[in-house]
Amino acid sequence: MAERYGSWGRILRVDLTKGTTSVEEMDEATFRRRPGGRALIAHYLLRELPKGADPLGPENVLVFAMGVLTGTPLSGASRHAVGAKSPLSNGFGEAEVGGFWGAELKRAGWDGIVVKGAAPSPVYLYIKDDVVEIREATDLWGLEIMDTEDRLKAQVGERLARVCEIGPAGEKLVRFAGIVNDYKDIAGRAGLGAVMGSKKLKAIVVRGSKNLPLADAAKVKEVARWVADTLQENHWAFHNFGTGMGLDGYTQVGGMAVRNYEGGAFEHAADISAEALVEKGYRIKMEACWACSVRCKKVVKLEQPYQIDPKYGGPEFESIAAMGSHCGVGDLAAIAKANERCNALGMDTISFGATVAWVMDLRRRGILPDATLGGEPVEFGNAKAVVAAADAIAHRQGLGDVLAEGSARAAETLGGTELLTTVKGLEIAMHDPRQRTEYGKQVRISYSTSPTGGDHMNSNLPSRSARNTVGMCFFLKYDDPKLTDIVNAVTGWGLTPAQLGEI
Repeated sequence: MAERYGSWGRILRVDLTKGTTSVEEMDEATFRRRPGGRALIAHYLLRELPKGADPLGPENVLVFAMGVLTGTPLSGASRHAVGAKSPLSNGFGEAEVGGFWGAELKRAGWDGIVVKGAAPSPVYLYIKDDVVEIREATDLWGLEIMDTEDRLKAQVGERLARVCEIGPAGEKLVRFAGIVNDYKDIAGRAGLGAVMGSKKLKAIVVRGSKNLPLADAAKVKEVARWVADTLQENHWAFHNFGTGMGLDGYTQVGGMAVRNYEGGAFEHAADISAEALVEKGYRIKMEACWACSVRCKKVVKLEQPYQIDPKYGGPEFESIAAMGSHCGVGDLAAIAKANERCNALGMDTISFGATVAWVMDLRRRGILPDATLGGEPVEFGNAKAVVAAADAIAHRQGLGDVLAEGSARAAETLGGTELLTTVKGLEIAMHDPRQRTEYGKQVRISYSTSPTGGDHMNSNLPSRSARNTVGMCFFLKYDDPKLTDIVNAVTGWGLTPAQLGEI
C-alpha cells in the first residue's frame, strides 16, 4: 500500500444519542475529490442529513472538516471548516476558522469529526491521539469561553491541549451563535454554535502528538522560508495592522456598512480603524495562528473606560464595521468591548451587529420607538447599547430573546421586514454591494448566489475558493501556481491549477 501524505484517511464518528464513537476509514481517492473544508462537509450533509431535518434537532449532522493542508508547517495552514444545516437559513451552513485547534486535531491523527444525535445532558469530547472519550460536562454548562477553556485544560491535565467550545449563546440556541477555539477564533457564521448547543456538546478538547507525513518536506520548508523572507514585501500591512486598516479609503468608495446600510460612507471611519487601535494604545501586540509568520491577529487590552481581557484578542474588520459604522458608533473602546463580549459569549459579530443596527433603524423610523437592550435605548450612535446588547441577546433577556432568533425571524414578530439586510435569512457581511469598485461587483454576486446566504467569501475565482477546501488562509499571497505547488508538495498528487480549482 502506497504511503499517504497530507491526510490520515480517518474520520471520527460520534453519536451523542447512543454515547458511542467509531472510526471511518476514507480511501485516498475519495478524499482527493473532497480534501477537506466545504467539500467534505457537503459530502456528509448530502448523504446523511434527512430531508426536512430540524436544524436544532438531533437529526442534524455537525461536521468539523480539516483541509489537506491544515496542520502542515506553513504560514496560513491553520484553517478548518465547520458545517451543518443552518438554523438561520434552513439550508447549507458553513463557517471557517483559524487558530490552533484544527492543526491539533490533525496532529492527533484525524481529518474530521462527524457528530450526530444529541446527548441527554451536557458533555464534552476528549481526544488524545487515538483515545476518544465522551465525558460529563454539566459543571461547564453556563460558563463563558475563557472559563470553559481554562477549566477543561485543568481537568484533563493538558496545559497545551486545544479546545473548541460554545458559550452561553450556543447553549441558549441563539441562532447566530458560533463555535470558538483558542479563546478568540470563531467559526461565526450560520449559527453552528446553536447546532452544537442543541446536541448538548459543550466542547471538544484535543491533544495530538503525531507528525503529518509530507510528500516533499524540503519544498514545504522552502515555501515557509519564502513567506518569512518576503514578509515586508507581501504581507507588511497584515503583519503590522491586521484587517480593518485603511477604512478612510474604503469609506470614500462607499464600501462600508453604515447605519443599517443607509449608505457606504462613515464620518468616523478613520477613528475606528486598525491604525487607530495602535494610535490610541489599545492594541498591545499581534499574534499568529498555527505556524504563521504573518501574525495578523490583534490583541487588545484596556482598563478604562472598559476592562478588556487580551485573551479575547481584538476586533477584526467585520467586527469593527458591524458594531461600529453599521450602528453609527465611532467609539473604538466600546467596539472593542462589544467584540470581547461576543467572543466570551460565543456569538457571530456580523449577525449580531447587523441585527442591532436593524433594531436601531426600527426605532429611528418609529416602528419600535421604545426599543431597549440591557436598559439602554437602541439608537444609532449609542455605544453603550451595542455593548449591553451582547449579554441581552446571548442570555435572551427582554427584547434580546426575540433578537436571538436572528433579524429575519425577529421581523416576523416586530415588523420592519423591508429594512432587513439578509439573504436566505443570513445577515450580509460588512461590505456595501453598491460600492464603486470591482470588488463591489463581486460582492453583489456573492451575496445573491451564495448557498449559505449573505456571505462575502463566495465571490472568489475557483482557484482561490479552493483554499477553503484545502485549509489555507485567504490572506496569504499564494496565488497560482504557488498554491497548487504547495498542495502537491504536501500530498504528492501532481495536480494542475485547473484541477485544484475544480475541487
